Parts: sequence; C-alpha cells; structure tokens
Amino acid sequence: MLQITEKILVLLDCNRWKPRGVAYQTSSWRSGSQEREMAQAKVKETYYISHGSPTLAIDDSLPARGFLKSFRDTVYGGVQRPPPTSILVISGHWETDYPTVNAVSGTCDTIYDFYGFPKEMYKLKYLAPGAPKLATRVKELLMASGFQRVSVDKKRGLDHGAWVPLMLMFPNADIPVCQLSVQTNMDGTYHYNLGKALAPLKEEGVLIIGSGSATHNLRALRQSRDGSIASWALEFDTWLKDALLNGRYEDVNQYEERAPHAKVAHPWPDHFYPLHVAIGAAGENAKAELIHHSWDLSALSYASYKFTTTE
Repeated sequence: MLQITEKILVLLDCNRWKPRGVAYQTSSWRSGSQEREMAQAKVKETYYISHGSPTLAIDDSLPARGFLKSFRDTVYGGVQRPPPTSILVISGHWETDYPTVNAVSGTCDTIYDFYGFPKEMYKLKYLAPGAPKLATRVKELLMASGFQRVSVDKKRGLDHGAWVPLMLMFPNADIPVCQLSVQTNMDGTYHYNLGKALAPLKEEGVLIIGSGSATHNLRALRQSRDGSIASWALEFDTWLKDALLNGRYEDVNQYEERAPHAKVAHPWPDHFYPLHVAIGAAGENAKAELIHHSWDLSALSYASYKFTTTE
C-alpha cells in the first residue's frame, strides 16, 4: 500500500480527460447473428461501481478489489450466463459539454489519466475491442430522446474509470467496450434522463455500468488508526443507501438539496452522475441492491449497487 501522504497526493493529481468529439454518421448496427446473440444475452440489470483509487488495479489490501475479481461468478451469474454482447461504461473521468461516445475500431488504448503512481501501474493494459456499432446505437437513442447534440470520438481509448474495474470484472478483455461521457454543467435529473434513453440497450444484450465513487472528496482523505469513518461521509453514504434501497430515486436526482453534506461528499459531481445514468437505464420501478460496501482513507466509500428491472 502507498504511504498515506503519497496516496492522497496522487489521487488529487488525477487528470480529467476532456477530448472534443467529432460528427459521426449513424447507420443500422444489427446483423442476423447479432440479433440471435442479443436474444440470448438480454440484460435486466445495470450497475454503479465505486472504483475509488486507481491502485485498485494492484492493491490486494482493498476489499473492493476482491469483490470485483469475483463479480462475474458471484454477481453476474457465472459461466452459465451468456456474456453481454458489449459493455457501455459511463465514467466519472470523462467530462464533456455534451454527450460523447468513443467509437474505436480495433483495440482500445489504455489511458493512464493519472501520474505519480507505482511504475507497475503504467505497464497494465486492458486490450478490449472497441464497440463502434454500439456507439452509433447510443447516439441514435440519445438523439431520438431529445438530446440534440451527441458526438462520437473515434480515437479516445478507455480511461481508468473504465479499465481498472473492467480488468477485474472481465479480465479476458474479450467483450467490446464503449464509453459515454458525463456533463458536469448539468444536474442529476439530466443524467437520469440520459440513462432512460439508453434503457433499450439492455434488451440488446448491452451491460451498462456507471463508474464513479459513492463519496468523492479527495481533499478530505485521511489515514485512520482506529478505522473510523468521517461523520459527514458516513451520513451521506447512509442516506444514499436508504434512498436507493427504498426506491427514492427522485431524492437521489435532487441530492444536492436533499442529501446531508452533499457538497462535502461530492464537491464536484463527476463521480456521482454515473449513478444517475445507471438508475435511469434500469427503469422507473427498478429494484436497487447493495452489492459491495467498504471504506478507505476514512472518507472514500466503495459502495456499489445493482439495479434490476422489474416487469
């Protein structure tokens, strides 16, 4: 484990990656074989994963690492369940002024959007194939739902909000991956509606994952000798769990006004908005389940949730 002063420093130094999108011509994306695959691989749930520190990729002392390594078997259904046709990740590490998806032809680059970490971090690769056809489909759905400007970036790879959890969840890197950006100039309701527009993707076998952090105030991180949790972090995290498990999604959409210590828990909303997208994509009556909960550095919650569509 990194020394506490080094760990906080490198977390604070993580860069935000803000590429500009380019226009993209949409077209039909499904062949007959793909239709059959989608019929087998329909997905009823979406996920919000708290990815915490980039060192989750190498630090076995973090309980969340073990949880993600067991995800395929203990959460997603094991080898008897067909894998998703592709994966859409909404990462807190990609901010743009309007929705943007990446459409990589071939293998996605691994973006090291951080510095000051152990050298082994920069040797890690997650060589998943891109999903340009899924990117086209995402754009079609968003524009059909009233999002007037949606861009496609053909070059951007996967930031650590995507590749760190995915290399633990789906280590074979054999499922096509597409990323969607967040708009921090907008609010929770906007991102919930973004998710609602993407809900049909589940019927097409697409696994939708929001990747962020249940609490994300990097300047408040401290090593605790007795394992205590900062009171503001615990109160916000408890409120969030209660709201989600009881289906109070509107409260979560309005969290800045309704949650205790909202601006302390999330001084910047980039790592929280992926949650709103995951909720919206699951559907209005989706049932929430807490699938992992742990803490690091007194204030960083790794709480992760599954949202299952109900008929």
